[in-house]
Amino acid sequence: MNNPQYQEFLKDVNAHINIVHKVCRVYCPGHLEAEREDVFQEIMFQLWRSYPHFKGQSKFSTWMYKVALNTAITYVKKSARNPATEKLRPTHDFAETTGPNPEDEKLSLLYEAIDSLSPLDKAIILLYLEDNSYQEIAMIIGLTKTNVSVRLVRIKKALEERLRYTD
Repeated sequence: MNNPQYQEFLKDVNAHINIVHKVCRVYCPGHLEAEREDVFQEIMFQLWRSYPHFKGQSKFSTWMYKVALNTAITYVKKSARNPATEKLRPTHDFAETTGPNPEDEKLSLLYEAIDSLSPLDKAIILLYLEDNSYQEIAMIIGLTKTNVSVRLVRIKKALEERLRYTD
């Protein structure tokens, strides 16, 4: 497509595509891959649909986080109202050839702990883990900087407690 707006959109999105992947992982942990792909596609659609309204008053990544998080939260709420039946997963009768990676296990435990948080708290901790400033988090989420600070203290404490009991 030779549309200059489309080319600019692709350039901007591709530079920050990991944002979408991280949001999908946080809001669809342990879900079927197909559901994660659905959320990914919905976020991409909403980004494209909203792109003409991006005026550059914030960083593109900040705007992208806001759209991705709002889309994922909306998707999760809709899914909760209309729960899908869980499909059977295939099982395998062969042994693993490699042992588990301790770093992967730690990361999985962290994602499980994050999954126990409310949708808003998930968004806040995700943005925090991405090294966004409190001001940037406040702007994306729509809270005050002070509220973000207070919530982060509570979120960290909750995650610490949850992870302490998994050791």
